[in-house]
Amino acid sequence: MNRYAIWKYVVLGIALLVGALYTLPNFFGEAPAVQISAAKATARVDLGVQERVESALKTAGLTPELLALEGGSLKVRFDSTDAQIKAKDAIQHALVPDANDPSYVVALNLLARSPAWLSALHAAPMYLGLDLRGGVHFMLQVDMPAALNKKAESLAGDIRGTLREKNIRHSGISRDGQKIDVRFRDMQTLESAQRLIQEQFADLQMTSSPDGAEFKLMATINPVASRRVQEQAIKQNITTLHNRINELGVAEPVIQQQGTDRIVVQLPGVQDTAKAKDILGRTATLEIRMVDDSAEARSAESGNGVVPFGTERFLERNGQAVIVKKQVILTGENLTDAQPGFDTQNQEAAVHLTLDAKGARIFKDVTRESVGKRMAILLFEKGRGEVVTAPVIRSEIGGGRVQISGRMTTVEANDT
Repeated sequence: MNRYAIWKYVVLGIALLVGALYTLPNFFGEAPAVQISAAKATARVDLGVQERVESALKTAGLTPELLALEGGSLKVRFDSTDAQIKAKDAIQHALVPDANDPSYVVALNLLARSPAWLSALHAAPMYLGLDLRGGVHFMLQVDMPAALNKKAESLAGDIRGTLREKNIRHSGISRDGQKIDVRFRDMQTLESAQRLIQEQFADLQMTSSPDGAEFKLMATINPVASRRVQEQAIKQNITTLHNRINELGVAEPVIQQQGTDRIVVQLPGVQDTAKAKDILGRTATLEIRMVDDSAEARSAESGNGVVPFGTERFLERNGQAVIVKKQVILTGENLTDAQPGFDTQNQEAAVHLTLDAKGARIFKDVTRESVGKRMAILLFEKGRGEVVTAPVIRSEIGGGRVQISGRMTTVEANDT
C-alpha cells in the first residue's frame, strides 16, 4: 500500500484549511449600505461628519449594522433595502442642505457582511462582474479633436513668443483647427523662422508656399506627436475617472481603454446609477486671481463690511473667507499638464502645473509686479467656486512651471 510522509498530510490539511477560511466571505453575502465621501477638495469626511451621520440616523430611528470610517469615506451598513433608502434621505438632508452646492456625495452601495475578524485577515468575497452581480456599464468617448486643437493653440502661442524673442518679424499667426499658419513679407525671413521652429518644436511638420504678396509657413502636429497627445488625453481621463470612482466606493471597478478614443467603465454592485453618472460626468474649472488685501476687503472677510466693488467673496477649505478680485489672470485653458506630487522643501502634497507660452508670460509678469501680495487658486464646480489655496507671492515665477500647495492631503492633490 502506498503511504506518504506525515508532513505531507499536514501541509495538505493546512492548505485545505486556509482555502476554506478564505472562501467563507462568499457565504456571508452583501448588505445594502450608504457611503458618504467628499464632493469637493475643500470638504473632508472625518469624525465630525461621522457624528452628524449618527445623529441624523438616530433622529430618523435607524440603527445601522456597521458604521466605519475608512479610506476617506464613511460606510454605513443596514439590514434591509428599506432602511438603506430611508438612511440615505436622512443623511442627505443632514449633510447636503443645498442640492445645488453639495459638499458630500451620499450614494447607495453594497458592502460585504463578513465579520470583522475575517476582514482583519484580508479575506474578501470573490469578485463578481456585471453578468453575475449587476451594476453600471459606461462607454465614454474622449474628445480627441479638442485635445489636438488645444495642443495646436498652445504651440501657436509658443511660436509667437519664440519669434518675438529672436526678433523675427511676421505679419500674423493664425490657427485653423490643428493647422498653424505664419505669414511673412519675404522668403528670407520665412526660411529663418522655419529653421528656428524646426530646432525648437520637434512636434511640428512644416511646409511653405506663396500667399499673394506674402509667404506662408504652414505647421501641423506630426503623427508621432499626435499619437502622444491622444495617449496623454486617454491617460489623464482614466486617472480622473479612477479618482471619481473612489467616491462611489466600488471595490473592483473596471476602467480600461477601448480603441483609440473610448474608455469602458464597469461598476459592479453600484445601485445608484444616477449618482454614478453625475459623478463621472462632473467637470470643474480652474481660475487664478489676485486677492484684494485692502482695508475694506479685510473688513469684508471678517463679515463686518461690504464686499468692495470689483471683488467677490469665497471660502478656503478651513472656512476662512477670502476677498478675490473678479479679474481672471489665468484659467485651466492655459494649462498643458497637471500632476500631483510633493513640495521639494517640506514634502507636503502639492500639484505641479505646466502653463502654455501665453500663460507662462502672463504669470511671470503678474508675479513680478505683485511680490508680497496674495494670489488665489480657485476651483469652480457647478457654478460654485472655492479657494484651493491663496499663497503669498515671494518672487517672480517664470518658466511656465507652477506648484500649488497649502495644507492639502495627497488625495486632494490627486483630485485638484
